Amino acid sequence: MLSLDIEQFMLELKDGAFKNVGPSNKQATIKMYDIEGVDVREYGDKRVKLAFEDEQGSEIEIALFPEQARAVAEGLELLESESELFD
Repeated sequence: MLSLDIEQFMLELKDGAFKNVGPSNKQATIKMYDIEGVDVREYGDKRVKLAFEDEQGSEIEIALFPEQARAVAEGLELLESESELFD
């Protein structure tokens, strides 16, 4: 399941094209549950891409710099060692 919440968001459809309406101060929150697939790969010369897909085929891709990817890996390792979640 993919949940997308975009605050203060409005689009205009004109001549078959979408156009932003209003100021460019939008904020979004995306949540995905029931993940079916995860992929980790290089993205360009300087980033790591994490790709997630749910059971309905919705996808989220996140590009991280190496230090951000390391922080995610370290956080998972810490959680695995301290939490009963992975038992």
